Amino acid sequence: MTPAIAAILCIAVYAFGYRFYSKFLAEKVFHLSDAHITPAHTQEDGVDYVPTRPSVLFGHHFASITGLAPMLGPAVAVIWGWLPALLWVTLGAVFIGCVHDFSALVVSLRARGVSVGKVAEGVIGKRARTLFLLIIFFGVSLAMGVFVFVIAKLFTRGMFPQSVLPSGLLMIIALVAGYLLYRKKMRLLPVAIVGFALELVGIWLGTKFPTMGLALWPTGTTWTWILLLYAFLASVLPVWVLLQSRDFLNGLLLYLGMGLAYIGLFVGDHTFAAPAVQMNPEGAPPMLPFVFIVIACGAASGFHGLVSSGTTAKQLDLESQARPIAYGGMLGESLLGLLAVLACTAGLGDSMEWHEHYGSWNAAQGLAAKLGAFIMGSTTFLTNLGISATLGKALVAMVVVSFALTTLDSATRLLRFNIEELGESFRLPGTGNRYWVSILACGSIAFFAFFEVGGKPAGLALWGLFGTTNQFLASLTLIMVTIYLRACRWPTWPTALPAVFMLGSTLVAMVTNLVGFVRAAQGGGDITGYVLLAIVGGILLVLCIWLVIEAALVLRKPVVEAQPAQIALPD
Repeated sequence: MTPAIAAILCIAVYAFGYRFYSKFLAEKVFHLSDAHITPAHTQEDGVDYVPTRPSVLFGHHFASITGLAPMLGPAVAVIWGWLPALLWVTLGAVFIGCVHDFSALVVSLRARGVSVGKVAEGVIGKRARTLFLLIIFFGVSLAMGVFVFVIAKLFTRGMFPQSVLPSGLLMIIALVAGYLLYRKKMRLLPVAIVGFALELVGIWLGTKFPTMGLALWPTGTTWTWILLLYAFLASVLPVWVLLQSRDFLNGLLLYLGMGLAYIGLFVGDHTFAAPAVQMNPEGAPPMLPFVFIVIACGAASGFHGLVSSGTTAKQLDLESQARPIAYGGMLGESLLGLLAVLACTAGLGDSMEWHEHYGSWNAAQGLAAKLGAFIMGSTTFLTNLGISATLGKALVAMVVVSFALTTLDSATRLLRFNIEELGESFRLPGTGNRYWVSILACGSIAFFAFFEVGGKPAGLALWGLFGTTNQFLASLTLIMVTIYLRACRWPTWPTALPAVFMLGSTLVAMVTNLVGFVRAAQGGGDITGYVLLAIVGGILLVLCIWLVIEAALVLRKPVVEAQPAQIALPD
């Protein structure tokens, strides 16, 4: 099978999923109705709760869930061959990931737009809420720590410094666009056209002035601190000032880059340089269940539930828009994950070059290097269209960096919401101040961004720990939604079956990771680093199992009467 035929078959599956399965979920399972007034209207405050036009909200949601993960996960997971990664990205998205994102958005809409952690309080109980919030805190901090570390590496002189100038210009353009749209009430189309044109000019300038003529280019550590400062500012600003317009413009960039890459794939004469299946790569963990863990956001991701409930539910204008934004947004992200699989298996030239990147687990360790493989593979597709390698590489690098930044700023905001809710649970003083809470959020991200084992960044170890936490969170969210559907006497199998699958595979992977950390600590070397990883992993495992027990106790109770669509939450 050629890469082009494989891509066409996967796209057909996506089309089937959206046309039929998402319609079934919307109409027969969750009973969406525009008669239900959304929290964007009932709770409108001009900061977080803001009714938003669907095209802008789709871009914001899509950019927030996308980030590095759908490119980074497949770029590592293809070490087991192209077929397992391709199947999980496609089928996992249609039947698990899209269902998860869509259902998380709907239950949040019916609970005043609060996060899935607080929804758990109304569906399962108070302890469940606290457990959810603690798991979310560790999961988001871990993920964003990895993101900050990888983006900082990509910004350094030896990697892709040409993405710095357009990234900075995009922030300025987004600020102006937000002001024009929400203060001057200008129409979206002219603002989008001019903003996107300037964004493309910025990418071209990046190729001409990659380091902007500076003799002393910032180091990775300096970029880390700059990124943390940016995350703080994005967290405290009203959502319309930067996030909405920036994410919308980023969405346009991704549509362009991804569309051109797929066209280049179809017109080119490409073959798979990777084997279809490689069961036992040297030093790698077992393919099952770790292919389901390494590839998170391209197929199924608990983090998406935080975006759906944390920001998107607060901005959705009508309930019917949940289907294209949540289910459709996840399909769009899966298309990016599919492109990453193809770029890293068919865009790298011959099998010898592929084995240089994926000959062993040690060869696959460098997360920034794996993103480099995605960038180079996608650039190969673009050159089939007559685009120069220099410009193509700059465009793909900008796509990678810009989406990592959009997830960083949205996730920091979500972490602020999370800490605020934790403070409310434990009656902690000062957690109502978004500035202090944002500092705490950035501090927790910084801890993992600078985390080292044996004097080296703990990149892949942290990514594995995030992957298990992320997938566990997805299974817990699906369990919670299943309980809600059961109480409403609506069909539960669309969420119950994915929940059981995700829970089983993730438990095995989490225990395997934990045993590996303990053995590494016993083996000498940097004991402190592995002990800390084992402690964090152990805490997460206990919290997750505890929450599963809480959910099981609720499921044991008989359903006395159907619960109304609106979830009852304590004031």
